[in-house]
Parts: sequence; C-alpha cells; structure tokens
Amino acid sequence: MSLLQTTTPTGDAKNGKKLFAADGCYQCHGYEAQGAVPTGPRLGPKPLAFAQFSKLVRQPIGQMPPYTVKSLPDKDLADIYAFLQSLPAPPEASSIAVLR
Repeated sequence: MSLLQTTTPTGDAKNGKKLFAADGCYQCHGYEAQGAVPTGPRLGPKPLAFAQFSKLVRQPIGQMPPYTVKSLPDKDLADIYAFLQSLPAPPEASSIAVLR
C-alpha cells in the first residue's frame, strides 16, 4: 500500500473496531468515531477517501500524533478504515423525539 493509492483496500471492520480502541483513536474521536469539538473531528460514517485518510494518519496536522507504518501497519490502517466505513449514519434530527 502506498500513500498515493487511489483504491480503497479491503479491511476487516470487526478487527478495525478493536484496533480503533486499542490504538487509542477513541480517546479523541469517540468510540463510534463521532468526534468532539475540543479533541478530534468526526471520522465516520462516510470517512474521507482512503488516500486522504492514510495521509492524515501518517502525517497529521494539529495535535494528533503521527501513526507510522511501524506503529500502525498498513493492514491495520485498512481495518480501521473498514470499521469507519461500516458505521451507520446517525438518525435525521427531525426523527428524534423532543421531550417537553
């Protein structure tokens, strides 16, 4: 895999979910990759294209630490990306009941 890869690699979403937690991604992005304003952006559902995602993980901007190939092999990165792709879209705001 290379940073210039234009196709999305096949990954294992179930393993990606485990890696997302084990590698500490959840600490800033939340367990469901929903993000939080003070810590990290929303990553899923519908993540960036894999090439962009990979570049930001390997060469992040801001406070995120870089995840090198040594610390996060390409296969693991593909699994995390598969997890992000597997996340369901949140419900439409209009479908959420309001308590009065």
